[in-house]
Amino acid sequence: MDRLPRHVAMIMDGNGRWARARGLDRSVGHCRGVDTVRTVTELSAELGIGWLTLYTFSTENWRRPQEEVDALMELIAVAIARETADLIRNNVRLNLIGDIDSLPLKAREALEQCVEDTSGSTGLVLTLALSYSGRDELTRAARRLADMAAGGEISPSEITDADVAACLDTAGMPDPDLLVRTGGEYRVSNFLLWQTAYAELYFTPTLWPDFGKEAYADALIDFQSRERRFGRTGDQIKTCGAPPA
Repeated sequence: MDRLPRHVAMIMDGNGRWARARGLDRSVGHCRGVDTVRTVTELSAELGIGWLTLYTFSTENWRRPQEEVDALMELIAVAIARETADLIRNNVRLNLIGDIDSLPLKAREALEQCVEDTSGSTGLVLTLALSYSGRDELTRAARRLADMAAGGEISPSEITDADVAACLDTAGMPDPDLLVRTGGEYRVSNFLLWQTAYAELYFTPTLWPDFGKEAYADALIDFQSRERRFGRTGDQIKTCGAPPA
């Protein structure tokens, strides 16, 4: 238990393929995917994991057929309102990153209400990345730093990694220790590009609706088998222990 990741990030892939394989509409796969979100959230809270970040809707996902986008936005609004009571019961606090203002009003209001309602929770921080792009996040951070430099708040030559991190959507959060991607693809798809620099990557062919407790446990067990060196040698880790990321 003392070797669990502090922060787990997940790319939830395979809802559409899960539905098509059963002759169902893609929206059915997304609905089943909500059940998996509940499962991984509850298990994370139970295990004492501090942060869980889910790639819920990317900026590229706006390019999908309008009917599917509309269904996803409606599902987000309905699901988050339905799940709020369980989040509070499990002491989970909701957090949002990405271009939240671009979401339809109904979805945005439901999400913001859940953030307010769960603000008193002190356990797991569940972060939903919505209308999110890692490159866009870094671009916005660069603009913010440029504005600070232009205003004399900071010297360009003195900008540090910590300064960049403080301008990201995830400011104040630890970097992910483990990045899980379901669905059999082997890429990070523009997700947390800065933050996952030293994350352990875990890819599984399991489609998101089928990613249950056992599959999640397998990912955590695999993480525990990794030697996290952060640039040091294995011998240094054995002697001195791993430094922080």
